[in-house]
Amino acid sequence: MKNRLTLYIFAGMVLGIVVGYVCHRSVGDAGEAKAIAAYFSVITDIFLRLVKMIIAPLVFATLVSGLAGMGGTSDVRRIGFRSVGWFVCASLLSLALGLLLANVLQPGAGLHMVQTSADVSTGLNTAGLNFKDFVTHAFPTSIVDAMARNDILQILVFSVLFGVVLSVLKADPRVAPLVAGVDALVPAMLKLTDYVMRLAPVGVFGALASAITLHGLDVLTTYGKLIGSFYVGLVLLWTLLIFVGYCFLGRTIWTLLKAVREPAMLAFSTASSEAAYPRLSEKLEEFGVDKKVVGFTLPLGYAFNLDGSMMYQAFAAIFIAQAFGIDMPLGTQIMMLLVLMVSSKGMAGVARGSVVVVAAVAPMFHLPASGVVLILAIDQILDMGRTATNVIGNSVATAVIAKWETKRAVKRAKAVEEHAFVQLQGEPK
Repeated sequence: MKNRLTLYIFAGMVLGIVVGYVCHRSVGDAGEAKAIAAYFSVITDIFLRLVKMIIAPLVFATLVSGLAGMGGTSDVRRIGFRSVGWFVCASLLSLALGLLLANVLQPGAGLHMVQTSADVSTGLNTAGLNFKDFVTHAFPTSIVDAMARNDILQILVFSVLFGVVLSVLKADPRVAPLVAGVDALVPAMLKLTDYVMRLAPVGVFGALASAITLHGLDVLTTYGKLIGSFYVGLVLLWTLLIFVGYCFLGRTIWTLLKAVREPAMLAFSTASSEAAYPRLSEKLEEFGVDKKVVGFTLPLGYAFNLDGSMMYQAFAAIFIAQAFGIDMPLGTQIMMLLVLMVSSKGMAGVARGSVVVVAAVAPMFHLPASGVVLILAIDQILDMGRTATNVIGNSVATAVIAKWETKRAVKRAKAVEEHAFVQLQGEPK
């Protein structure tokens, strides 16, 4: 279905370009072009409303279900804490690199896009935003109100607290049905998201037809600039990941990269991390990673350590701001970076999950959601690169965590051996 959807999105993009170009050449003045573009925007508006409709329950279900399922032995907790610590640092690095390159390369500058009727911003007043307002705003007075406004930050805070409580109480037979209900909500929301994203070709058609009717084919040059800038960013991110891996693994990092080359290529060609997962698990175990570490860290990484997707989200958000001529101070960008980092967790299995995250966070910082649809037209090309990067990032993370565990096991074995020797020396002759 994903391959067909990609084909349909491409067809919608081509049709939108052709129809928009014909309308642009046919209209007599800018006023007439704007009126025609408004009719195309209706299609985009409907698609955006459907995307916004699924955001609150999707984020709530995926995050709460993931947190409620946490727990286990001390080994699992230790590996979990180490993994999450690595994932947070990697996410911040990827997002920061995306923000830096998007500001330096300016892929959306000069596009002069116009907002549509669906671009109604909610959430923080980013004018004069400060840390106190940001922290205070994060805590909702009503989760119902937060969901009604699609305030992603408040939904995240409630979901985290609720998920932690369910994790603590899940052994209680009275709470077990609630945990099961939330778990059952996840596949239902994923299926609904899949249905909504099947309308993406129509949304892409409307967005491109509207944009080209107003601005002509100059819009297309921006796509090439965005793709080129993003892949330059991915090359830099790969370099950083390999360097960090080298610091922990030494020269074996090259053996690791050779081992995971096949699943990385599979992820790139299919734009699907899930397609590469079984083969990646096998290759990591062949590389020498303990099966216990692979079985715990890799699935956790698939949910929480998406380096390529992190950089894409930062790139996409700044691109939208530039395309619509919206000024974003550095402080606002940093706060958006933190919100993106938290918002993306648990979204790995969501169809076009990175796009959904950007669509969720954009209104909070007064970024037009219609800009997300423009990016969706070339999302497959961007998705291929970011998915392969996710595989490499998770491979390095899993191998490093495994090395830490190996060192700990060696130290423990040595301590036990020394303790036994001391006891033996102390025994009477």
